[in-house]
Amino acid sequence: MLTRVILSSALLLSSHGTTTAFVPIKCSTLPQSCLSSKKAEADGDVHQQQTFAIGTFVEFTEKNRVHIGKIQSVEHKSSGGARYKVLDSEEKLFDIADKNIKYSIPCPNSPGQANKLYEEFCRAQDVPVQSIQEKLDVTPELLEMAWEEAAEENEDEGSSHLITSASFIESVHAHAASAMEKYLAWKLLQSDMSHVFFKEIKENGRVVAFKAKTRKAVQNAKEMFCRNHEDSELCFV
Repeated sequence: MLTRVILSSALLLSSHGTTTAFVPIKCSTLPQSCLSSKKAEADGDVHQQQTFAIGTFVEFTEKNRVHIGKIQSVEHKSSGGARYKVLDSEEKLFDIADKNIKYSIPCPNSPGQANKLYEEFCRAQDVPVQSIQEKLDVTPELLEMAWEEAAEENEDEGSSHLITSASFIESVHAHAASAMEKYLAWKLLQSDMSHVFFKEIKENGRVVAFKAKTRKAVQNAKEMFCRNHEDSELCFV
């Protein structure tokens, strides 16, 4: 059975295929902070919104371009929002809103592990879908089997189980996903082929999970996909 995991609050990152020279990464050991909104209720309750910790690795967008970077500082807005100073893989500093962060992962405590992971994220940013499939050893048949099991559970229990990149890897390979596997699975599950079977679930503008489509929706989506991708392995499954 597919293991359904409560979606992780930390999302992973990616970056450019080439990277600049790296200096040891210093990671904050402070816990994630919370933002207090000025929209307090009459009874005094204040809305809390979680923010990313300093040192977190993130994939973010800026003027329709995708970057990988490390959070340098957090600015708490009185409205309840947040802005971040982020240093990208080319050592350029950006001032971005929370909504521009698309994926994140906590920085490892070990400087060596942190540098290694950051470099891997940077190299993975522009990896094509075919290469992701090969790296994860996920065939179109496995993808369809994952959807089939999720759809059956939804039908049997009358509920909607959400799939995360971590639970997807655990279900198809029966082991806990590494940080890199989760990131690559997150990218794969947003591909055109995966959209045949799953729809994206967003939170604060970020894709955080995936939901199995109904059988009728998959049938229609697969027919449409194969009209435009006649040579795809999926069309022979």
